[in-house]
Amino acid sequence: MKIAISAQGTGWDAPVDPRFGRAQYFVVVDSMTGEISYIDNRVNANAGHGAGPNTASLIADSNINIVITGNGPGGNAARVLSSMGIDVYVGASGTVRQAYEDYKAGKLMKQ
Repeated sequence: MKIAISAQGTGWDAPVDPRFGRAQYFVVVDSMTGEISYIDNRVNANAGHGAGPNTASLIADSNINIVITGNGPGGNAARVLSSMGIDVYVGASGTVRQAYEDYKAGKLMKQ
């Protein structure tokens, strides 16, 4: 399973970005192997309009199963993610590592 966490950097110790659509990066954790990679979302971080839906499409195109973020996506982005069967968990803070651990411990809220 691939889990994407909105982040301000590209590794385990990067701060979680509370934003979804305008997050600079998404750190992707493969829950089966523990390997991480990242999705560069800087083009949408600086977009005037449509950042949320564009980011949701980028996430969907990357075969992500779960998104973890701080505040959650807006309505249009949430609809795109839902239509693709991607679950969203909100309330993440701290580092990417902390957000992943909080998700595994059931401390985040499913949107």
